[in-house]
Order: sequence, then structure tokens, then C-alpha cells
Amino acid sequence: MKAVILAGGRGTRLAPYTTILPKPLMPIGDKPILDIVIRQLCHYGFSEITLAVGYLAELLMAYFGDGERFGVRIHYSHEDQPLGTAGPIALVDGLDEPFLVMNGDVLTTVDYAALMAFHRSGDAVATVLTYPRSVKIDLGVIEFDAHDRLSRYIEKPTHHYHVSTGIYIFDPRVRSYIPRHQRLDLPDLLQEMMARGETVRCYRPDIYWLDIGRVDDYQQAVTDFERHRERFLPFESH
Repeated sequence: MKAVILAGGRGTRLAPYTTILPKPLMPIGDKPILDIVIRQLCHYGFSEITLAVGYLAELLMAYFGDGERFGVRIHYSHEDQPLGTAGPIALVDGLDEPFLVMNGDVLTTVDYAALMAFHRSGDAVATVLTYPRSVKIDLGVIEFDAHDRLSRYIEKPTHHYHVSTGIYIFDPRVRSYIPRHQRLDLPDLLQEMMARGETVRCYRPDIYWLDIGRVDDYQQAVTDFERHRERFLPFESH
């Protein structure tokens, strides 16, 4: 199985750490987050991984090399200019079977093989791995009618959503929707495909997931990994 990992962003929300280190190389315990991801993918049967790189690409290439020490083949696809989250996919050759696309800064316990099997079991052009999130509003929320009369007063409500984890399975024909060398983000790609009548499915397993986008998320990831390392690397020898 093949995977494309998006590792070219500047990680500005994690500054100043990311001024000298690409976000996928941020350490979680004794390993960079992308090291953990690649070991997980290898465990679940992925043998060929392309890193879509841009910012500080030479550091990623120096650390991961050709992937031999991880038991996978690692290739590199370079962005000369930022192409968003979907644009880099058009530059990757050899995607002739369903393939995984994901961000390189995600800490999760998902079974990637089960995700691929779920996708293959249907006829959708894409599958999105989703995760439940609750957002608490620490204020009283006011609703009013057209005449400015109070209709509802909701004290500190909690809203429940399913969010994208930044992990997807795509059929090869997805690439026909992505113009080469043009910026395109994944939400826009999914919306465009659905507008053209394509089916996109959602996969909702019971997992741990954390996007390491902000400093407090990063600190939480470090804590969770150190406390429950065996959940993220259950195949690791001790």
C-alpha cells in the first residue's frame, strides 16, 4: 500500500520551535512525530511512502533517508512554492491504487489497514477519517428574533461536531481533480468532487487523535505519548 504524507508546511502556529525545525520533526518523547507515523504505517502494511516536502526539506531528507531503517521505501516530492494541502498530490507519480494521504503532524491510534479496508469496501472516490470533538462556549449565548426580542438564552453551551483528522484514502481518479502546480486545499477538493456527483464516505472508529497544530496541543501530545506509549506503538519491542 502507498501513502503520501504532507510535510511541507511552515508550522507557524508552533513558532518559535518551527523556525529551525520542520513541524514533523518536533519530538514526541524520544522520537519525532513523523517517525512515529511512519513506524505505524509500516506496521499496518504500507510499503511505499512519499513525503511531500517544502520548508526545511533537507532536514527531513537527512533524518528519514530512503526509509530502509523503517522497513519502507521513502520518496520525496518537492514543492517549489506552497501548493496547499491538496496541490502536492498532483506532483506524486505512481498512485495507481487507493492511497492514503495525511498530515505529518498527527498523533493517533488509528488502524490504517482497517481504514483502507473500509474504503475498499465501498465505491466512494474518497474516505475521510473523522473524530468527535466538543467545543464549549464559556459565555452566555443569546438568540433573538427579527424584532430584537430575546428568544433564547443559553448559558455556556457545548457544541458537538465530527471533524476531519487530516487523514484520507483516495482513489487514483482523485488526481484528475487536482491541477498541477496550482494551490488547492483538501476541503475545496472534497467539495469540488461532491459537486460533480462523486461520493465521499466518512470513517468513524473509536480512536485517540490529536492534531499537533498549537503549542498546547504539542504539550498534550508529549504528555499522552509518554503516559500511553504502548497505545501508539504496541508493536514496539522493549
